[in-house]
Amino acid sequence: MFIFRLLTNALAPLTLLGALSAWFFPEWFLIFKPVFKWLFAAAMFGLGMVLDADELRDTLRHPHRIGLGVLTQYLVMPSLAFLVATLANLPPALALGFIIVGSAPGAMASNVIVYLAGGAVAFSIAMTTVATFLSPLITPSLVEWLGGQLLPVPFLGMMQTILFIVVLPLGIGMQVHRFLRPAQMDFAREFAPALASLAIIIICSYAVAANHSQLGNIGIDLIGMVILLNALGYAAGWFLARLYGFDFRHRLALSIEIGMQNAGLGVVLALAHFPETPETALPGALFAVWCILTAAGATGFLRHRRP
Repeated sequence: MFIFRLLTNALAPLTLLGALSAWFFPEWFLIFKPVFKWLFAAAMFGLGMVLDADELRDTLRHPHRIGLGVLTQYLVMPSLAFLVATLANLPPALALGFIIVGSAPGAMASNVIVYLAGGAVAFSIAMTTVATFLSPLITPSLVEWLGGQLLPVPFLGMMQTILFIVVLPLGIGMQVHRFLRPAQMDFAREFAPALASLAIIIICSYAVAANHSQLGNIGIDLIGMVILLNALGYAAGWFLARLYGFDFRHRLALSIEIGMQNAGLGVVLALAHFPETPETALPGALFAVWCILTAAGATGFLRHRRP
């Protein structure tokens, strides 16, 4: 359907439009406060339905490559986020927000970006899936270890949130996939990315609306740090993939996976577990908008250059 393709293909401008709308009309988006977590869960369920089990099994025959990718994901981005936040001497709530973004798994949207850019799609899907299933333990551990001195971190609460809104819906979706007929599968392949896109747009817009009063005090330096973290993630993924001996398609996939964090999940975790300091969600909201814009722009450039 046209509306599904529009949501998927125009994710970057729609996310930016949603963020701008939330800035000028925050009351339009504050109504999503009771449901923003479940929007994310619905998106994970939809993406689970369209994950190709055969493609994943084929990619899992090269576990060392996936292992290197996931290890890089959970070592590089948390370290970069901690470094950026520390060197910038940010207030505790904002610094913790950067750490949450860096400690999240790769974004599900990265799989679509890798596909459009001509990267190794199965590797991207496998890496995102493995990192996501590990995230209930690894993400809260990293946040507590790196950010526990800034603000009290509810380890078990964060772990429970990730289990219920990421891992469980994704797993259920993968089970439902087995029972879908071809016509239903065709519909799911259009519907699921559109649902994920809509969830990202609403969650980022809600984060902007919830932080409306704080956004007026944000300096260009915070935006610069978001841009820097995103760029460092892309560069680190590319050069480490070269060091690992990956071919071009796998280098491209790893670069996108590292640079595109699941900032939507970071926003959800920040809003759910640090309600007294809603500015903790700001780095995630800004990062989500920016990384989608950069990834979409790079994809357009690569598609034009590719034969």
